[in-house]
Amino acid sequence: MSNISNYLIDKYYMEKIKIIKKYILIIVFALTITYSNLASASNCGSDDPIIIPLHNLSSQITMSHVVGQMFEKELGCNVKYITTDSQAVYEAIRVGKSTIEIQVSELVSGNSFNAALDKGGIIDAGNHTAISRQEWWLPNFVIEMCPGLPNWEVLNACSEMFARKDSNGKGVLFISEPLDESINSERIKNLNMNFEIRNVNEVEVLWKELELAVKNKNAIVLINWSPNFTDAMYGGKFVKFPPWSEECLVNPSWGPNPDATGDCGSPPSGYIKKAAWHGMPIKWPSAYKALTRINFTTNMIAKLSIYVDIDKMNYSDAAKKWIEENQKSVDLWFSKNL
Repeated sequence: MSNISNYLIDKYYMEKIKIIKKYILIIVFALTITYSNLASASNCGSDDPIIIPLHNLSSQITMSHVVGQMFEKELGCNVKYITTDSQAVYEAIRVGKSTIEIQVSELVSGNSFNAALDKGGIIDAGNHTAISRQEWWLPNFVIEMCPGLPNWEVLNACSEMFARKDSNGKGVLFISEPLDESINSERIKNLNMNFEIRNVNEVEVLWKELELAVKNKNAIVLINWSPNFTDAMYGGKFVKFPPWSEECLVNPSWGPNPDATGDCGSPPSGYIKKAAWHGMPIKWPSAYKALTRINFTTNMIAKLSIYVDIDKMNYSDAAKKWIEENQKSVDLWFSKNL
């Protein structure tokens, strides 16, 4: 056989070997991806969806989407979102109709959460660093308009500054929840404050009132809460009323008005916890372990609220953006080495 023939035969087999190697690499790569996906799914535990409840508060909804997307991305979990009432959710978790609650606010739903704990079936999955507060609130530019603010007596002395055209010289307290009306009406009455309440019924309208006041430099006081986008956007302080105490609610002699109860401020702060169905550690062990590590700060929650309430992003996109910007925290929460 000639040298040319040998050369052609060798070249033919070399090309065949290259093609075989190429297909082997493709197969290995495909198997690697498949194994990775299977491993990811097995990291979560059950293929059943983790059910995450959503309420009517933008920070809670967006935080829930953040946690859901992290469960999907980091552990391969299946996730399902459902809409529930912020008080009834703890009974739903207790009986397994929902799996977790990412924002248990003591000031909003502490009683409902504790009642579910007493019945059993629900787990306290730990606290966030962020704490909750709800009270009359003033943005920074308003505090500068009346020296001595945020003291409640100074606020009352400056009440006409907070009046509106149709309030007959009385300052206006803006609220968005019916529950806030009765409590604060009693406070206004018992502290003899020159204020009236205006319920705008929807939180979006409340923020429009705030935005308009900021734009026109008009004094405004409203029921606000923290964490919220206002923490990062406007600064501001809560009004300093006589300090809250259980005695204030039952003993007329406790506060400044000897003839009335309820003449004090709201509780100064409350926890923000996470809760889980008691079957979660068994059914989705890795997801439960991550849940106990997840820890939102006030600034983290404020940023999420800005994405939705100010930048008008949808909840899913806001959650995705937040995860991308906080990958170090995500890596820590989902680390297998802890």
